[in-house]
Amino acid sequence: MRYRTTLRSTTPPISTRTDPLRAVVTTADGGPEVLSIGEVDDPRPAAGEVLIDVAATAVNRADTLQRMGLYPPPPGASDIIGLECSGRIAELGDGVEGWKVGDEVCALLAGGGYAEKVAVPVGQVMPIPAGLSLVEAAALPEVATTVWSNVFMTAHLTKGERFLVHGGAGGIGTMAIQLASTLGAEVFTTAGSAEKLDLCLSLGATRAISYRDEDFVEVLEEAGGADVILDNMGAKYLPRNVSALATGGRLVIIGMQGGAKGELDINALLRKRASVTATSLRARPLAEKAAICCGVVENVWPLVAAGSVRPIVEATMPLAEVGRAHEAMEAGGHAGKFVLTL
Repeated sequence: MRYRTTLRSTTPPISTRTDPLRAVVTTADGGPEVLSIGEVDDPRPAAGEVLIDVAATAVNRADTLQRMGLYPPPPGASDIIGLECSGRIAELGDGVEGWKVGDEVCALLAGGGYAEKVAVPVGQVMPIPAGLSLVEAAALPEVATTVWSNVFMTAHLTKGERFLVHGGAGGIGTMAIQLASTLGAEVFTTAGSAEKLDLCLSLGATRAISYRDEDFVEVLEEAGGADVILDNMGAKYLPRNVSALATGGRLVIIGMQGGAKGELDINALLRKRASVTATSLRARPLAEKAAICCGVVENVWPLVAAGSVRPIVEATMPLAEVGRAHEAMEAGGHAGKFVLTL
């Protein structure tokens, strides 16, 4: 069996190039073949921003959607793909306090991660968790902020509650399992292969459900229902997720891999006094993202430093092999994140 662990590679050198800047560019909307390395304008930090020399970035499902033209960046954000990075601060914009040039950081981005440099609002810049390399840290910002904001800030999962996350072997899923179990929840998850089911159990899941051979609704109903469900499938799982909720349960939808339009049984929600929330992270106001990042640094980073939570990385590749990383993500079969190094 193949077990994935955190990376122990050395920190790569930071690029010192000024102009031109290397970045991933797209020739058109389409498959991984439209991705290539090109030259772009050197970003400058605005007031309240820092400029980061990027050491590594990670591939997210949203990146593949943006490549296909299905998930454009919010107004004002870089049109370069990439929602997270790690690196060193190269320059401070006006009004930035608490950081200095040379600090090693990771950051949540609205775009721009697939490049040698990126300008980031200071509220989305976070220190590297103790004990991690820059390469390891690149796999954390998007999954940590997504899970913390949705499972704990929105759904208010508490110790002793029953939690279900779909796609437990993915980047979001592996982080959700670890955080929820470490903080005292009873964790259920779905996955496809025996290897992925075993990985989920090794990360702290109480019950790993094969979506190929089992009905997660039956499993959860037998257990008493899920207090919180984190779902990336959307329409395909909507009726079944509602059925799997416990009285007072909270369903949080963060993706539409299974479609955008589904039928919602309001009567079932009323009977259970349950709720359904749909959220996204990328287009939130800067103040909200800053609050989420603060919560992650305060509540998640100590768990990472203690070894209770770790980034799960399938593979690392140089930025020039970004197309191969996208192909591998879309093929499935992986666990955790693909990290691109510069």
